[in-house]
Amino acid sequence: MTYSFKEIKAWQFAHSFVLQVYSITRSFPEYEKFGLCSQFQRAAVSIPANIAEGYKKMGEADKLRFMNIAQGSLEESRYYIILSKDLGYINESVFVEMESLINKTSWYLNAYCKGIMNDNALKQQ
Repeated sequence: MTYSFKEIKAWQFAHSFVLQVYSITRSFPEYEKFGLCSQFQRAAVSIPANIAEGYKKMGEADKLRFMNIAQGSLEESRYYIILSKDLGYINESVFVEMESLINKTSWYLNAYCKGIMNDNALKQQ
């Protein structure tokens, strides 16, 4: 049992990802400030924010709805990683690092969702 959303591995990796997104977008061209930078940052922040918000929801469906929103934002962020590389805003090593972090976040988020569903299934037996 956890006592805070901060104990959830998916949230921890997602938070690290957000910090990295803010760090790398500082070096993006100024004209991207209200374009790609803003979109990328908003999508990234949405991942741990929805995990945190869903954490305290009481019902399985409500919890999973927030986790699903986080998963959607995660995939949106995955695209922004690809776009940033293709536009030449990040190099290959940063791309690989960010891709690895988003993959870990995705894995832990999926595992957390499965845990929610399994926990509920056990309670219904």
